Amino acid sequence: MPRRALLAGLLALSACGLQPVYGPGGAATKLFGQVSPADPDTPDEFLFNRRIAERLGPAGGAYALDYTLRIGVVAQGITPDEITTRYSLNGSADFRLTDSASGAVVTEGQVSTFTSYSTTGTTVATLTAEYDARQRLARMLADQVVTRLLAAAP
Repeated sequence: MPRRALLAGLLALSACGLQPVYGPGGAATKLFGQVSPADPDTPDEFLFNRRIAERLGPAGGAYALDYTLRIGVVAQGITPDEITTRYSLNGSADFRLTDSASGAVVTEGQVSTFTSYSTTGTTVATLTAEYDARQRLARMLADQVVTRLLAAAP
């Protein structure tokens, strides 16, 4: 029975007209090496751009990706002595992909996510935990943007 269900599922997917994004002629091949993100101004934007390049290849000239990152720090764990032991990083990215030749907007939108880190160790451990959390946040935001770009690829 499981084999029949798998075959039926595969047949249903092949009949629905969906095409694998990473398959031959898929959206990923159309965008790979064709997207130029805006130049980074902050360490968070640098991490964001690096992840975009990992997912979509080195910057190309066919499409321009403009974005705005917003990251807020919120105290989460507070002891009775009013000492913060955990912070949450809430982040969002507004993005716009435009065709460099015509200036037409291909897609735009906003994504958001969060991560957190602990402050219970030494100062060096806390700074390292914060940097790691910012790195995770930038990667998650970039991954969400890439997913949206692939879904809307021309």
